[in-house]
Amino acid sequence: LGEVRCAAAVLLFLLALRALVQLSHRQLLRQPSAPETLHFSAPRARGYLDSITAIGPRTVGSPENEVLAVNYLLEQIRAIKRESTEVHKISVDVQRPTGSFSIDFLGGFTSYYANITNVIVKLEPQNGAEHAVLSNCHFDSVPNTPGASDDAVSCAVMLEILNIFSKSSEPLQHAVIFLFNGAEENILQASHGFITQHEWAKSIRAFINLEAAGVGGKELVFQTGPENPWLVQAYVNAAKHPFASVVAQEIFQSGIIPADTDFRIYRDFGNVPGIDLAFIENGYIYHTKYDTSDRILTDSIQRAGDNILAVLKYLATSDKLAKSFEYRHGNVVFFDVFGLFVLAYPARVGTIMNYIIAAIAFLYLSKKVLQPKTRAVPNLRKLFAAFGLTLLSWVCTLVSVLMVAVFVSVIGQSLSWYNHFYVSVFLYGTAAVAKLILVHTLAKKFLYKNMNEQHLGDTFFDASLMFWSVALAVITRMGLCSAFICTLWVACPLLAKLMIHKEFSQKGATMKFVMLYMLGMFVPYLYMMYLSWTVFEMFTPIMGRSGSEIPPDVVLAGFIVVITMILSSYFINFIYFVKSTETTLITLTTVFVVTLLLVCSGIFFPYSSDVANPKPKRVFLQHTSRRFHDLDGNVVKSDSGIWIIGFDYNGISHITPHIPEINDTIRTPCEEQAPFCGLPWILPVHFMFRFVKNWYLPAPEIFPRSPIHFKVLSKELMPWNSMRLSFEVSGPSHMSLYIRPHEGSTLSTWSLGDGTPVTSLGGDYFVFYARGLQATPWHFWVELTVPEEPSDGVVSFAIAAHYFFGKDQKSPQLSALLERFPNWTFTSGWSCTYDLFVF
Repeated sequence: LGEVRCAAAVLLFLLALRALVQLSHRQLLRQPSAPETLHFSAPRARGYLDSITAIGPRTVGSPENEVLAVNYLLEQIRAIKRESTEVHKISVDVQRPTGSFSIDFLGGFTSYYANITNVIVKLEPQNGAEHAVLSNCHFDSVPNTPGASDDAVSCAVMLEILNIFSKSSEPLQHAVIFLFNGAEENILQASHGFITQHEWAKSIRAFINLEAAGVGGKELVFQTGPENPWLVQAYVNAAKHPFASVVAQEIFQSGIIPADTDFRIYRDFGNVPGIDLAFIENGYIYHTKYDTSDRILTDSIQRAGDNILAVLKYLATSDKLAKSFEYRHGNVVFFDVFGLFVLAYPARVGTIMNYIIAAIAFLYLSKKVLQPKTRAVPNLRKLFAAFGLTLLSWVCTLVSVLMVAVFVSVIGQSLSWYNHFYVSVFLYGTAAVAKLILVHTLAKKFLYKNMNEQHLGDTFFDASLMFWSVALAVITRMGLCSAFICTLWVACPLLAKLMIHKEFSQKGATMKFVMLYMLGMFVPYLYMMYLSWTVFEMFTPIMGRSGSEIPPDVVLAGFIVVITMILSSYFINFIYFVKSTETTLITLTTVFVVTLLLVCSGIFFPYSSDVANPKPKRVFLQHTSRRFHDLDGNVVKSDSGIWIIGFDYNGISHITPHIPEINDTIRTPCEEQAPFCGLPWILPVHFMFRFVKNWYLPAPEIFPRSPIHFKVLSKELMPWNSMRLSFEVSGPSHMSLYIRPHEGSTLSTWSLGDGTPVTSLGGDYFVFYARGLQATPWHFWVELTVPEEPSDGVVSFAIAAHYFFGKDQKSPQLSALLERFPNWTFTSGWSCTYDLFVF
C-alpha cells in the first residue's frame, strides 16, 4: 500500500464520521411536530421561561424565590385550572417543609432545611386516581445567576405540559403530579421535603426528573431505575426525539462527575424508580450569569417538551404503573442510535449475547492459530507477541502524552484548549498517533524485518480482535451494561474480516480491500465517535470548574489517548501493510511541535468573553469576618478579608496582571486547630482546592444587619461519660456548621438526619442549613462521649453565615473589587461571617 493514499483514506474516513456525528448532534428535532389539536407549544413555554428568568436570581430564602417565583407559578397554574376541561380534577398545594437528612455526596455531610417552598399540582380524573407519576423541576437558581437552563426551562416545559393535559377531553388513567421544587440548588432539600412528608408522595409509582448540566441542546437520559426496565421501555416507545445512553448512566453513577440530582432523593428516600434527563450542551456557562433564556434554542425547548409530554402520557395511561412492583427486577442495556431510535434489551440477554460473541471470536482465533496444526505453537507465539506489542505501544503512548500534559501544566499553560478545543486534538491527539505509529514502525523494522507484510497485518488484526474479545468477556463479567460497546467492536470487525477474506487472500492489501475494510468498520467507528463526542461535550466544560487538585490537561490528554487507542485498534495493521510511515510521522510530529510551541508561548488564552459563545473563568469571592473564641468565650483572634477561590487549576495566574494585589503573597493560611481550616466553606468541597491556590486579601470588618446568633441552651451530663450540648441558632437563609471533636472525644449521636453523625472527608462534621423566607430559630443537640478530665475542651464548633442576597450581600470593598475583574471572568461574591467556639 502507498503511504500517502492509505493515510489519506483513513483520515477522510474519520473526518466523514466526525461530520455525520456533528450532523446528528446538531439536529434537535427528528421531524416537525405533528399538527395535532393539543401539541406542545415551544413559543408558549418560552413565554413562561422568559417570565421566570425576568425575576432574576432565585436564591433559596430570597423574596425572588419564595414570593415572586411562587406567585408567578401559582398565577399560571390557576389560569390553566380555570380553562381545563371537566374530565380533569386539578389540585394545587404550596408545601413549606422542615426536615433533615444525611447524604454521601461531596464526601458526606448532613443537610437541615426549614420552611422551604414546594409548589405542587395534581392532575387526575374527576373520580380520583390511586396511583401517580411525578414530574419534577426546580425553580430556584444558584446565587447571582438567572438559572434559565438550570432549571427554569424545565419548569416552563412542565407548565406547558400541564396546560396541554388540562385541555384534553380524555381523562388520564393515573394522576400526574407536577412538583415545582424551590430548593434543589441547596443540595436536593425540597425534593426530600416532598417525598418524605407530603401526603401525595405515597401514591407515586415512578418519576421523571428534569435537570441541566449545560445550557440547551439535547436532553440526555443519563439515569434510569434502579432496575425497573419497563421505565426504559416507556421512554423507548414514547420519546419522539430520543437521546439516551446506559454509558452516561454508569459514568454518572460512578461518581466521576461532581454533581447530583433529585433522582437520588426519590430513589433513596422514596424508594421510587425514575428517569433522569439533563441538558448537556454548552456546560461552559452552566451556573453562570450567561445562563439566560435567549441562549436556549426554541427547537431545544420543543424537543424536550415533545419527549416529556409523550413519556408522561405513556406512563399515565400504562397498566404497568399500577403494578410497577411486578416489573421491578432486572437491569437494561439502552442506547440511542444517532438520535433516530433507542435500542433497549434486558441486561441478562446482553450478557448471554456478549459471551456468545466473545466465544465465536475466540473460536475464530483458535482456528487461525491451528492452521496448520503443525504450526500451532509458532502461530500462538506470534499472536501473543502482536498482542503484547499492541499493549506496549498503548502504554508507551499513554506515558509519553501524559508527560507532555504534565509539562504543559508545570509551565503554567494549563487549559489552553478550553477556549480552543481543537488545540487539544492537535497537541495530544497528534502526539498519541505519532507515538503509536513510531512504536510499530520500529517493531516492523527491527523485529519483523524478514516477515511477510500481508501476514503481519493479518496477525495484528487478530491481536486487536483478541483484545476486544477479552475486554468484552471481562466487562460483561463485571456486570457493566456498557459492554455492548465491546460487542460492536468484536462482531462488526470479525464479520467484515470474514466477508473480505477472499479479496485479501487473493490480492493482498489493495485500495479496494482498504475501502471494503473501512465499510465493515463503519458501524463501530461511527458509534464510538458519536459516544466520545457526547462525553467530550460533557467533560470538557467540567474541567473549568473541577477545582485546583486535578490537572485538567492530564485528564483530557488521558481521555484523548484512550480514544486514540480505541480508534487505532483496527488500523494498527495498516502500519504493517504500507511500505513506509516516514511522511505520516514527519507530518504528525510537525503539527505536534508547532502546536506545543504555540501553547508554550501562551497564544491560546483559555477564557473568552465572546458575547455569542462565552467561556468564562469562574471565581468565588467571600468578604469574611472571622472570630476565634477560647473555652471561656473570649475572642483570642479575629481578622477580616476577601477569600478568593479560582475554580480551575490555573488559580489566579491570569487575574494578577489585572488586579496586582491578588498575588501569591496573600495565599490562604490554614488554621490547623479549627475544623475545615477555619474557612467558611458553603459546602464541603475543601478536598477539591489546595490552600496554595486560595487567597485571602485583607479587608475591613463587615457588620451584617442581621447577624448570626449562636446560643448554648444547655449542657447535660449523660450516662457512660457522655455529654449533651443543646443549641439555638438564628441568622441568614444559608449557614454552615462545622464540628470537630477533640482528641479522646467522639460525636456519638445528634438530633440531625437519622441520628447517626456523618463525617466529611478529613474527619470533621459538616452541616448545611437553609431556610425559606422566614423560619423559627434552629434548635439542635449533639451528644459526645468525652474523656474523664478533658484539658482543652471536648469539641470545637464553628458556624458560618452566608449572605447571598439583600443589602448584606456585598460590602463596598467587595463590590469595588468585583468591578475590577476582567470581562472573561464570572465572579460570584457574597459576604459571610465565621465564628469558632470551644466547649
